[in-house]
Amino acid sequence: MAVSQALPRTEAVAEAARGLDIKPDADILAALLDGQRRAVDSVAAAIPALSQAAQLGAEALAAGGRLIYLGAGSPALMSLADALEIPQTYGIAYDRIVLILADGKTIATRLNGVREDDAEGARADIAAAGVGPDDCVIATSASGSTPYTVEGLRAAKAAGARTVAIAGNAGAPLLQSADVAVLLDAGPEVISGSTRMGAGTAQKAALNMLSTLIGVKLGHVYDGLMVNVKADNDKLRSRAERIVSTITGASAQTAADALKKSDGEVKPAILIAAGVKSLADAVDILGATRGNVRDALKRLGAHGPQ
Repeated sequence: MAVSQALPRTEAVAEAARGLDIKPDADILAALLDGQRRAVDSVAAAIPALSQAAQLGAEALAAGGRLIYLGAGSPALMSLADALEIPQTYGIAYDRIVLILADGKTIATRLNGVREDDAEGARADIAAAGVGPDDCVIATSASGSTPYTVEGLRAAKAAGARTVAIAGNAGAPLLQSADVAVLLDAGPEVISGSTRMGAGTAQKAALNMLSTLIGVKLGHVYDGLMVNVKADNDKLRSRAERIVSTITGASAQTAADALKKSDGEVKPAILIAAGVKSLADAVDILGATRGNVRDALKRLGAHGPQ
């Protein structure tokens, strides 16, 4: 006699889906929007775990290691979007943010589900990337049972890396394999199994929150301002001038002059605008405060917004 197994939450049918295909367009869209809201709300319960995960990521980057995103299918797309933004947003070197995705570089043009089952390929990809004790691996899977992602995370942990798992089903193998387990219980999808929707929204929110908190922990945020960026285009130059002026109270011209002296680097420009005489001195102070602008300004006795 066969034993029936309960469907994972990510494969169940949502109550709102009953008769969906014969409802008016507005009702269909309202049901989809409600699914998105429920997905975002689900992230609130994961805040303690996300805090722990950010600590692991920040420790790895501060020690010279890497932040590595691991995934397949739609979660890989969420990982790709988050990872590509980090260097520009927080000034972290591009080679410190690594993507290990089942579809590799072809993910930009086509998702191929075949490699999601390639556990051996995942282990090979982790080895090829040289994952080790200095790194932190963030693995994302809606079901939490994708072979590529599960085996990749296990290989990373065996290599000594810090490990974070993000998944949508409690007790999933991926969650059980990680140092920090982040459960995103977004509930059944309005379109059953279409985890690019509710689950994807929850993943997007969680990854954004996680990487932002890592940036904060590394001292790359002052109040709500990105201070570890380099102004290398007109938009960023204007933003950088506003950041320097807002933090130091300096005029726009003083901020612009400071940025010229720092070659567009915002952190040292802040200190120069606050009275530090040279770029070398600003760099030394930032080194002594581990790049934390607030601590550097306190060291100067500056009285910008505290």
